[in-house]
Amino acid sequence: MELMFNEDGYLIPPLGSSHIFPNPREASDEGLLAYGGDLNPNRLLSAYKNGIFPWYSKDDPILWWSPNPRLLIYPESFKMSKSFKRILRNGNYSVKFDCNFAKVIDYCSEVPREGQDGTWITDEIKEAYIELHNMGFAHSVEAYDGDELIGGLYGISIGKAFCGESMFSLKANGSKIALKGLADILFEEAYYFIDCQLPTDHLISLGGEVLERNIFLDELEDSLLAGSNIGSWSDYKWNYNKNKG
Repeated sequence: MELMFNEDGYLIPPLGSSHIFPNPREASDEGLLAYGGDLNPNRLLSAYKNGIFPWYSKDDPILWWSPNPRLLIYPESFKMSKSFKRILRNGNYSVKFDCNFAKVIDYCSEVPREGQDGTWITDEIKEAYIELHNMGFAHSVEAYDGDELIGGLYGISIGKAFCGESMFSLKANGSKIALKGLADILFEEAYYFIDCQLPTDHLISLGGEVLERNIFLDELEDSLLAGSNIGSWSDYKWNYNKNKG
């Protein structure tokens, strides 16, 4: 296997059969800290518990990341503009959970995003996360206008942290409505934060906070000690008017 180096010129170690990762606190700011291995659910859960996630292209080996800084959204701090509140008040929007995980991850891989060519959500990724969904760790969040699916997202729940992976919109504000519904439900369930991985202007405008990686990892460790919501989330329902915004 070809040797790999990070942005600082240090050798990136390949992963073996164990599910032990290098210490993410010692990774470069870019965040690439290991490559190889597989997407076994136990390895994936070990990665998320250590603030690490896979992100790679179809023809690359599996790349494992823990970038610095990190973007978190605290459920109680989700920001809504006046225009977004007006959109919610005047619509018939609802958010459901785990109704069709496979469809959500398919849309996340297929719906074009501005500034992005192609997708990192390969068939291998889909199979792995569908397995985590069947185990009760991966969840889909689906936004509806009446009975029409208009957007959504999926991610991993570990402890009292939700690790967001990808979003899609079929209509304007679809993913934003899904994220608002998720934030409200996670607030009710006493979750610590939504990990959005990489900072973007859009997520910062919704209340995302940029934290140094070590602070994020400290908060993640605390969240893992606070219980967990493993299993189907299909009983969760959200409606803006009923939840009073």
